[in-house]
Amino acid sequence: MPKERGQKVIVSNRKARHDYSILDTYECGLVLVGTEVKSLREGKASLADAFATVDDGEVWLRNVHIPEYTQGTWTNHTPRRTRKLLLHRREIEKLIGKTKESGLSLVPLSMYFKDGKVKVEIALAQGKKAYDKRQTLAKRDADRDIRRAMGRALKGRFTE
Repeated sequence: MPKERGQKVIVSNRKARHDYSILDTYECGLVLVGTEVKSLREGKASLADAFATVDDGEVWLRNVHIPEYTQGTWTNHTPRRTRKLLLHRREIEKLIGKTKESGLSLVPLSMYFKDGKVKVEIALAQGKKAYDKRQTLAKRDADRDIRRAMGRALKGRFTE
């Protein structure tokens, strides 16, 4: 069987970028059982309520929903079990310091296959207030209008 190459996104957490301002990102390995990997290969997972915590010097991913594998037997997994994230010791120590001192959160942004292995991109994030979210949306709309106007101007179609 040929080795897998490249990167294939399984699921991404688009709401996280709306609810949090992202300060730093990390790529982590994920400890899984066989039926979880098979379920992920079918493209089934949800990061909707997921978050990561640091307990006893280890990073854990909580509330990720990976549905049971349909052809699984009694060896099937629990859909919302806590899963261990694999990071370098220096990265874990850095995360411990940041989350303890300044009240930052660890939020998963995406889950993907990279060269046949499941990886999770987690972010060190700070929660946005409601007015920050509105500001971000207003800025995005203004930028889109500017790009449209520039495009029309370059094509020679001036509309007021």
